Amino acid sequence: MSEIIGKVSTQDAIALEERYGAHNYHPLPVVLARGEGVYLWDAEGRRYFDFLSAYSAVNQGHCHPRIIGALKEQAETLTLTSRAFHNDVLGEYEKYITEYFGFDKVLPMNTGAEAVETAIKLCRKWAYEVKGIAENQAKIIVCDGNFHGRTTTIISFSNDAGARNNFGPYTPGFVNVPYNDIAALSKALEGENVAGFLVEPIQGEAGVFVPDEGYLQAAHALCKKAGVLFIADEVQTGIARTGSLLAMCGECSCQGHCEQQSNYRKPDILILGKAVSGGVYPVSCVLADDDIMNVIKPGQHGSTFGGNPLASRVAMAALQVVEDEQLALNARRLGKRFREEMGRIIEKTDLVVSVRGKGLLNAIIINDSPDSSTAWDICIRMKDNGLLAKPTHGNIIRFAPPLVMTDDELTECLRIIEKTLLEFKR
Repeated sequence: MSEIIGKVSTQDAIALEERYGAHNYHPLPVVLARGEGVYLWDAEGRRYFDFLSAYSAVNQGHCHPRIIGALKEQAETLTLTSRAFHNDVLGEYEKYITEYFGFDKVLPMNTGAEAVETAIKLCRKWAYEVKGIAENQAKIIVCDGNFHGRTTTIISFSNDAGARNNFGPYTPGFVNVPYNDIAALSKALEGENVAGFLVEPIQGEAGVFVPDEGYLQAAHALCKKAGVLFIADEVQTGIARTGSLLAMCGECSCQGHCEQQSNYRKPDILILGKAVSGGVYPVSCVLADDDIMNVIKPGQHGSTFGGNPLASRVAMAALQVVEDEQLALNARRLGKRFREEMGRIIEKTDLVVSVRGKGLLNAIIINDSPDSSTAWDICIRMKDNGLLAKPTHGNIIRFAPPLVMTDDELTECLRIIEKTLLEFKR
C-alpha cells in the first residue's frame, strides 16, 4: 500500500465523519487528500480521474496555479472588511464581471443557494415596485425536477421528496410547470401576478436533462411578451461547462459578449456560482441591469462575506483562466467526442440505455430501476478502476470532468468507463 499522504487513513477519516458529522450526505467511500488539474489522490496516495468536478465548481481544474496565486497574494494583504466599508478590490471585480457577462450591475454573494434566494428577493421587489403587483401577491414560475439549493424557500418549490419532506411549513408564491414544456409555461404565464420564471437551462441534478432545441429561446420570448422576468440559474451550467460561456448561449464561442450572438437570449437575472471561483473559495453572484437591480436599497439585502476582497480577487483570476485557456471550446470539442465514444461503448452492453448531455456535462442512464443500487455499484467499480463519478436520481450517472482535460486524458477515462461497464456483473 502507498504511503499515507493525509493526516489520517481512509478508514479513520470516514469513521471520524460518521461519528462527529451530520449524516446529510452519502459520499462514495473514498477520502481525498490532494488535487491537481483533472486528478485527485486519496489518503493512501492512489490517483483518480475526477469526473464530477465538485458538481462543476472545479471547471478550471484542481488547484489551478493562477487562481491559487491570486488567493495567496490577496490572503496576505486583506481578506475581509464586511460591507460596512469599501475595499480596494470589490469595485474592480464588479466592473470586471459585469463587463464579462454583459450586465449593468452585480450583487455578490457566497453560495449558489444564497444567489438563488437573492434572485427571488430581487424579482419580488421588482414586481411590487416596478411592475405594480400588489404586495405579497407575486408568483414565480418554476419547473418540476428543479434543483436550486436546499434552503427553506427553495425546497418549498422542489418536488424532490428527500429534499422537501418534513421541512415544512413551506414558503408560498411559486407555481410549478413541467420542464421543457412550452405549452405549460405559456398557460402559467396567463395567470395573475406572475413576476418571474426561474429555470435551469439544463437540469443537472435531475440527471443532465437537456431541453429541446429552441425551448429556452421560446420561453424567453413568452416571458418578454408577458412582462415577466426570465431568471436563469447557471450555477452548475455556467462558466464554460456546456461548451459555451453560458448554457443560455447555445453553440456560440462567446467570451463575455453574448449579446452579439443571434441565438443568445440574455436573461433578465443571471445566477452564477461554483466555477466563478474555480472551486477555490465560495463565490456566487446575481447579475441584472439597472432597471431591475436598482430596486435594492441599503439595508435591504446583504452578506458579511459577499464581495470580500479575497473572493473578488479569486473570482477575477478564475474567470480570466476560462477565457485565456479557451475552456468553453475545449468543453464543446471533448464533450462531442465523449458522447460519440459513449454511444459506441453502450452498443456493446444492455447495461446502459443512453447517453445525453452538452459540452462536458453528460450522463448515462442505467438500465435498471431508480430504486436499485446498480448505478451506485458501477460508480464503486469505476472508483476501483481509477475514476470518480456519482449517481443522481438512482439510475443516472453524471460525468463532468474539469474542463482542462486533454484528449489523451479523455481517452484513458473512456477506457476506464468502457472496462467497467463491460465487466460489470449485476
